Amino acid sequence: MLVGAIMNSLMRAVVCRNPCEIAAEFRPRPARLAGEVIVKISRVGICGTDYHIYEGLQPFLEYPRVMGHELSAIVEETDSTSKLTRGQLVVVNPYLACGTCHACKRAKPNCCMKIEVLGVHRDGGMCEYLSLPEKNLMPAEDLSADAAASVEFLAIGAHAVRRSGMKSGARVLVIGAGPIGLGAALFAHIAGGQVTIMDRDATRLALASVATGITRNILADERASENVAKSTGRNGFDVVFDATGNQASMQKSFDYVAHGGSYVMVGLVKESITFFDPDFHKREMTLFASRNATAEDFELVISSIRSGQVQFSKLITHRTNLDEVTTMLPHWAHDKHGLIKAMIEIS
Repeated sequence: MLVGAIMNSLMRAVVCRNPCEIAAEFRPRPARLAGEVIVKISRVGICGTDYHIYEGLQPFLEYPRVMGHELSAIVEETDSTSKLTRGQLVVVNPYLACGTCHACKRAKPNCCMKIEVLGVHRDGGMCEYLSLPEKNLMPAEDLSADAAASVEFLAIGAHAVRRSGMKSGARVLVIGAGPIGLGAALFAHIAGGQVTIMDRDATRLALASVATGITRNILADERASENVAKSTGRNGFDVVFDATGNQASMQKSFDYVAHGGSYVMVGLVKESITFFDPDFHKREMTLFASRNATAEDFELVISSIRSGQVQFSKLITHRTNLDEVTTMLPHWAHDKHGLIKAMIEIS
């Protein structure tokens, strides 16, 4: 009985102890704090951020860390004042904002000055249970567990598009055909943009076309600049989104922006980004950083999934579980052939 009681107080978790060191552990189940809800994790999408954490490339993180911020979960325990009910599926907003800083007061909790992102600043969802503020949980209603776990990464792209202020009919280039880039491409398309996707991997471009229905693409090879010029009448693109998280790509992307156009940095790197100021000024280019997402973006993604405008299931190409992810995540970090989004199923 003692052994059983001890095991019932523990949960499985996957921990990145140091760069390139990931392991399964048993950890104490969380206690519910005031204003919080205990949830049982159902699905965890593996993000580019998780691969960067494993590789030691994430600038906002301290080890060890339980990764995972693309989450759907089942409500396990609440208090009597909660609007949520036990057994309810929820979408998790992983951006825990303070609510009182300068950014929060300006309705920008996505860049809260004291933000804690699950799986980055504090332990995330590659585990069985979490205690989370109720305000960070959105009822999934008729969404599946897979769909609910897909909302966050799609919201990153939706936020970037909203941040850009792009107009219908704009010529749009999305660089990086990973999940975040494809989210930006989908929501730029929904907003009426003429979208082209660029990537250095021809196979990934083909996968992107199947997953999104967006067939304009440019291979990021030595002829990329020439092909951008040809496809835009030598004018460049009105809006460029770089979702590569690659320093060289992010610097090169300035070259693809039209006069009077906008460039949105969706990806994140540890290095400095530089550009040639005369080119930047002569084009009167606008440069945006886009970070995380807000509840408004989450709501747009949920409604777009429900309406069928976003076919999220086409983006999920690989699956694993807590027992296998310690092997599969390192493998996928180095071999992304055929991979768009990997989903961890937690039973």
